[in-house]
Amino acid sequence: MTLEYTGRLDDETVFDTSREEVAAETGLAEAQPDREFAPLTVEVGAEEVIEGIEEGLVGLETGETANLTIPPEKAYGERSDESVQEFETEQLREMLGGQLPEEGDQLEAQGGQLGDVTHVDEDVVRVDFNPELAGETLQFEVEVLEVN
Repeated sequence: MTLEYTGRLDDETVFDTSREEVAAETGLAEAQPDREFAPLTVEVGAEEVIEGIEEGLVGLETGETANLTIPPEKAYGERSDESVQEFETEQLREMLGGQLPEEGDQLEAQGGQLGDVTHVDEDVVRVDFNPELAGETLQFEVEVLEVN
């Protein structure tokens, strides 16, 4: 299935879209200059998108549109304290080859997961590995261009 989509938070902030004009209007194109904003092709049932979108696409035909409200448990889950990890400052500095991250930096874990550095002091560095959209209810507007 090939579709166009726009994803919004409850406050109407656009966080993702396949539509180039929406990306330009909302600043996403500027924030992600290397990204190509184009229709998305997914295989329904192959778990290529979050569960809530997957469920919302079932039964849609070419030319149809749908507005999907996706709760956190069918999107990126709830925020979890277990996903916030603490590292000894000196140990992390050694792991990073002598560098010390600052609050607001992003770190990549060995498994490729990204985390936001939320606290740095002499003793401890705290990194939040919760997905950016964890805990959010998402609104997706989808338009089916083609059912393959």
